[in-house]
Amino acid sequence: MHLIDKRIISHFDYLMIIFILPLVLLSYNLISETNTTLANKQLIYYSLSIAVFLFVFILPIRRNIRLIPFLYWIGIFLLLAVEFWGVTKLGAKRWLSLPFMSMTIQPSELFKPIFIIMIGYLIQNRQPDDGGYKLKDFIYFSFYILLPFLLIAKEPDLGTALVLLLVGYGILFIIGVNWKIWATIILIIGLASPFIYTYLIKDYQKKRIKDFLSEKPSYQVQQSIIAIGNGGLVGKEAEDATQTQLKFLPIATSDFIFAFFVERYGFLGAFGLIIVYALLILHLLSLNYYFYDDYVIRSFASGLGLLIFFNMSVNILMVIGYAPVVGLPLPLFSYGGSSFINFIVLFAILENLLAFRFMDMYNFERRL
Repeated sequence: MHLIDKRIISHFDYLMIIFILPLVLLSYNLISETNTTLANKQLIYYSLSIAVFLFVFILPIRRNIRLIPFLYWIGIFLLLAVEFWGVTKLGAKRWLSLPFMSMTIQPSELFKPIFIIMIGYLIQNRQPDDGGYKLKDFIYFSFYILLPFLLIAKEPDLGTALVLLLVGYGILFIIGVNWKIWATIILIIGLASPFIYTYLIKDYQKKRIKDFLSEKPSYQVQQSIIAIGNGGLVGKEAEDATQTQLKFLPIATSDFIFAFFVERYGFLGAFGLIIVYALLILHLLSLNYYFYDDYVIRSFASGLGLLIFFNMSVNILMVIGYAPVVGLPLPLFSYGGSSFINFIVLFAILENLLAFRFMDMYNFERRL
């Protein structure tokens, strides 16, 4: 059976796991300090994620690569279903209720792995010329990028929608697009910005921007900045981390966990955490060099790296008051099951593509 082939073990990317482990361990330590119930739930998510990782890892993804467009359109259908049958929470309609079960799913989260591998599939089928993609190809790819962006932004979930938009176009930027196209896009966005702000952005999103631009930050950000300042150079002991222990810092284990981390481990700890993220992201982007002819691996690794980068950057900038407050968790670090397991699925898909690359190579023109 091919699952015990020695090449699978030798081609497995252990470095990715090494970079992920400190994030998981530090996160669990922080969560357990504030709430043992949440920590126990997080342990369940970790256990579930291992099972999910193993399941996704052994799937014959390359052999069934033709199913990716089908999965993409199922994802689009679920995003459309949110508009008609979605569950509203806190003013946003982002969830679907599962029939006969007291559970909901968030299609925009489930769509991320499908979206990234779909871009890779399309690029593998439509590889760039030496000078990069021209306008016709760019419009072709843009259709598959903009469609989910519009559906997710309408929920509204502008944070997730923008991240997917940037990831999609970021992959194209790395693979190669004629520079004149990028210059034209930047010019159009610059000219259209006043119109977008006036007519396309919702009132609560405008309020977030105004709060961000105002001299006085919101209460959440104020308490976050105090926590970061309280951490100093090397951080405080758990009992001395007053912003967290006295509940001044809001949602300390999820959206604002970075401020909690800095209060405990200080500037040096924050620097070390960012270095771990940077090493993970650079490692993912470096796969472009090692697998130059495999556009599915290149696109997926680049997309995963960019997804981590944008989520991490927005979350940290938000916590320190340099970006509007949005509900983007710190990847693999914030408390929660859906985001963590989703990232584990993404890593499992990439490990699958790497480990089985000599066994089930793509051949879209194969004939029986």
